[in-house]
Amino acid sequence: MKLLVKLGGTLLDDDGSRTRLATELTELQREGHALVVVHGGGKQMTRFLAERGVESRFVNGLRVTTPEVVDALLKVFAGSVNHQLVSSLVTAGSMAVGLSGIDARLAEAEAMDPELGAVGRVVRSNASVLETLTRDGFVPVVACVAGGAGGGVFNVNADQMAVACAVAFQAERLIFLTDVEGVKGSAGDVISSLRLSDCAHLIRSGVATGGMEAKLNAATDAICGGTREVVI
Repeated sequence: MKLLVKLGGTLLDDDGSRTRLATELTELQREGHALVVVHGGGKQMTRFLAERGVESRFVNGLRVTTPEVVDALLKVFAGSVNHQLVSSLVTAGSMAVGLSGIDARLAEAEAMDPELGAVGRVVRSNASVLETLTRDGFVPVVACVAGGAGGGVFNVNADQMAVACAVAFQAERLIFLTDVEGVKGSAGDVISSLRLSDCAHLIRSGVATGGMEAKLNAATDAICGGTREVVI
């Protein structure tokens, strides 16, 4: 089965958690699945900027991405976070390869809003590099940085990067691994199964907000794009 797993940055900020995840992901590949991993790193980015005296600003949950922040994207998302995860996977036994959306035009983006700076929306995806690597037994590990026209670099929401890669790769299952139990209903109980109409209702009713609203929107986009199943 073609699997795409998206890892939140919070899960990767601890050595023990990262090691456990790498072991579990390696086991999935050993079971015969074609595996692609997409990761975020917002927590690490905020810390990196703060250590350099740069305040993180957000508009509607999206990080305002100035030229200074773009430089940090390459150092943190496509640099330290990506390399640490690749190293953990290799240690666990996977032939992991670190990538970003810039590589081989895997993901090309356009600016969403001038107010946000270099925050992009993926408009084109090229899964050929993912197909080639997974066919030869490698695990692509993709950072949420995309290229753009004229050599531009864009900060892309990691959930949306995961959707773009899943749809282009024709993944049968997209898995969002987070630091919460799952999607919860109005009574606070975890919901075991959802239809698209249920996702829309949870958002409209205000039960799903913030990060979970974003996850449900991403799940909807993936299903509409051809992914058979999304797990949160």
